[in-house]
Amino acid sequence: MLVSYGGAQEDWEGLAAWTDEDMHRMVGYMRDLDAELRATGELLQSEGLSGPARAFVVRGGENGVPSVVDGPFAESKEVIAGYWVVDVDSRERLLEICQKASACPGPGGKILNQPIEVHPVMGAPDEDQETLAPYR
Repeated sequence: MLVSYGGAQEDWEGLAAWTDEDMHRMVGYMRDLDAELRATGELLQSEGLSGPARAFVVRGGENGVPSVVDGPFAESKEVIAGYWVVDVDSRERLLEICQKASACPGPGGKILNQPIEVHPVMGAPDEDQETLAPYR
């Protein structure tokens, strides 16, 4: 899973200052990337996420009543902007996709170089011995 970070809360608030052209350029870039990955069969799922002001955390709570805490979250400086779940044949291809995702254009077409965090998706414990090996 590839996780795209969209900066801090103030960066999300700054989106209001983006021109329509900037916003369309960014969204178009991401749609084109998704279309490319879909065409190659590598894209399993992708989503852009709403800003941190709409996010919240739920914990089990006590007596069956969940505890809900509204965002944004002080524990994190960076907020998640979106993600892709991909299935690729090589590390080289994975890095190529990450580079493209990171190179999304921002205001004025300037490349954002957003960090893309990679989290391998783990299979069931009896099927994924390689992933679990470091923890045994």
